[in-house]
Amino acid sequence: MGELRVPPVVTPVVAMLASDADFFQIAKTGLEAMFGPVELESPAYPFDKTVYYTPTMGPSLLRMFFSFKRLGDPAALVEWKLNANKLEADFKHTLAKYPGIQMDTLAERPINLDPGYVTGAKLVLASTKDFAHRIYLREGIFAEITMGFRGDSWVSHHFTFPDFKSGIYDDFFKKVRDWHLRKVRAWNKINYAI
Repeated sequence: MGELRVPPVVTPVVAMLASDADFFQIAKTGLEAMFGPVELESPAYPFDKTVYYTPTMGPSLLRMFFSFKRLGDPAALVEWKLNANKLEADFKHTLAKYPGIQMDTLAERPINLDPGYVTGAKLVLASTKDFAHRIYLREGIFAEITMGFRGDSWVSHHFTFPDFKSGIYDDFFKKVRDWHLRKVRAWNKINYAI
């Protein structure tokens, strides 16, 4: 029988899509209430490898990522996704509080929030959609190993989203991984000191 072990801690991340870069900063408040302070912010990348989200989010989308300072339990991925879905559902109400935003021109879905986590070996993202490469967790939430880390680089899988597969995010996620490994070493010293 295999020995049961507590899984290692992870660094939470959120992958975001929106048509306006300001929306990422507006969403930051709600995300920090969930995860604690943002540690790293990616640039806002053009999201142009698929038109999948155009019907509900409009054209000319941007992709951005946050990673968070506080380490987390990977078993919390379901709660993270459910809470992110609530933030998404409430986002139009949140935007209504900001001057200068034309509510009548907003897309049906102004922001997409997909939480996940980084370890030394992988990037995992949560989804509400099932596919052959996703594992069902509970409450309608699935997990996907979007990319793995081998040698000194991120590697994609045949099912990896085209934008991730392009390598455009690799430098950002290398930095997230490096910071994650430093945090884990410090966490281990505190929690496993004899």
